[in-house]
Amino acid sequence: MKQQTFTDIEYANRKRITKREEFLKIMDDIIPWGEWIAYIKPYYFDNKVGRPARGIETMLRMFLLQAWFNLSDEAVEDTICDSYAFRTFMKLDFMQEQAPDATTLCKFRKLLVDNDIAKTFFNAISRCLEEHGHIMRGGSIVDATIIESASSTKNKSGKRDPEMHQTKKGNQWHFGMKTHIGVDAGTGYIHSVTATAANEHDITEAYKLIRDDDEVVYGDAGYLGLDKRNEIKTDPLLSKIDYRINRRIGSLAKLPEGIAREFERYQEHRKSSIRVKVEYAFLLLKRRFGYTKTVYRGISKNLHRIRILLCSANLLMCAKSGGWLAV
Repeated sequence: MKQQTFTDIEYANRKRITKREEFLKIMDDIIPWGEWIAYIKPYYFDNKVGRPARGIETMLRMFLLQAWFNLSDEAVEDTICDSYAFRTFMKLDFMQEQAPDATTLCKFRKLLVDNDIAKTFFNAISRCLEEHGHIMRGGSIVDATIIESASSTKNKSGKRDPEMHQTKKGNQWHFGMKTHIGVDAGTGYIHSVTATAANEHDITEAYKLIRDDDEVVYGDAGYLGLDKRNEIKTDPLLSKIDYRINRRIGSLAKLPEGIAREFERYQEHRKSSIRVKVEYAFLLLKRRFGYTKTVYRGISKNLHRIRILLCSANLLMCAKSGGWLAV
């Protein structure tokens, strides 16, 4: 057992545990550290040249802190030195070692992005949740959200990110990318993630978010006509799915008053009551993890961060439901 320091003893006498500490304790308990480290190890530095590499677990913990709290490389290094909760999560003893510097973290993140480790993590967690009965088969909910990007040209290249585009939603223009997700209709866990430029229509990515054994798919009015698209009609599995898509706002008012309108209103309410589960995933992404704006140039780097956050969102939902005790 690790010997307690005077700081540990002092902090143990506090009357209140912060929400940050509570969150980090949950994530520390539920993340399969050994499995995740094994996924990174084949690509990690071999220590044959240069200074000795820091431990994979130490770097992975620092990378996750950066993603969860939306910090820059320098900011996460400073916060580890400043925050007891961060230092505890990192399992650092400043008497023996210091926090990795920003350059080391940058190189570690590049290694993860180049080898698409986030996708490996996401798929592994999805398989684990499915094996333990937390992800139900048979139905999916599809949706997309806009992630804003810097539209300014005041940078070294003098240009905006060429992979990002603008789109109009309502009466407002947005510049950035879209995150498309597929969510299990029964439990609300995210099972599929893709990303495109913001000007791509939601419906063009929908077929990538549907599982082969889905029997029903829910979506908002942006997915009207999904069952008529070629990629759906020509697929023997996707063409048999029941697509329950919400009507456009105001379309019910055009129906004649009476039983027919009330029945359609009831049907729309039922669809929306199921489809709303997808909004909680976006709430975790944008509010809990603060990912409302892109932090890198290019879609692939931002998709890597988004996969890490949505994988963490699945783990957090599992932990809050008590399901992590069975995983």
